[in-house]
Amino acid sequence: MNIILFGLGEIASLAHFYFKNDSKYNVCGFVVDDEYYESTTFNDLPVVKKSECLSKFPPSEFKAHVALSYSKLNKTRELKYLEMKRMGYELVSYVCSKSVFWSDLEIGDNCFILENQTIQPTVKIGNNVMIWSINHLGHGCIIKDHTYLSSGIVVSGNTIIGSRTFVGVNSSFKDFISVGDDCFVTMGSVVTKNIPDDSTVIGSDIFEYSSEVNKKLKLKYFGV
Repeated sequence: MNIILFGLGEIASLAHFYFKNDSKYNVCGFVVDDEYYESTTFNDLPVVKKSECLSKFPPSEFKAHVALSYSKLNKTRELKYLEMKRMGYELVSYVCSKSVFWSDLEIGDNCFILENQTIQPTVKIGNNVMIWSINHLGHGCIIKDHTYLSSGIVVSGNTIIGSRTFVGVNSSFKDFISVGDDCFVTMGSVVTKNIPDDSTVIGSDIFEYSSEVNKKLKLKYFGV
């Protein structure tokens, strides 16, 4: 089954490796926004401008995967995900075979989930979610669209993590809590209560939307 990857950076290169070595998909090329088009090849495969994508890799013959990271607090990946869907592409997900999950796992499109996950029953993962290696997703938890989970994270049962939220390495979440949309949970945080939308968590401290700390950290790390 032939696919193309949107992106030319580190994530696109990694996605190429994982899809090539651990999936049913055959990566045939890469797509990039016209203004970033500089080379005709990447990883020994052709690169095309987005404006030429439909003619060279038509959706009737190729599926796609948007292979971008968490720039702009995941908003850039969300934008390109929506653009590729509007162009008519079916977006495929990758779940590493070296992870543990149950048959009732609900997962959306364009997800990228790496090795050594422990995903318990009745977990729901939305669209366009990236989950790096070595995480625990407890039973009944929900990870909403366009979110990014780093490594070494423990999400206890029945916890909800909102859309476009970024979770840093080695963070942990108490069960039966809700984390809002557009949040930044910094590395090593311990989250024991509900977090409002557009907040930053440092350790166990919560800095809400209007906080200068929240604004400065999101600008520093995500450019938003």
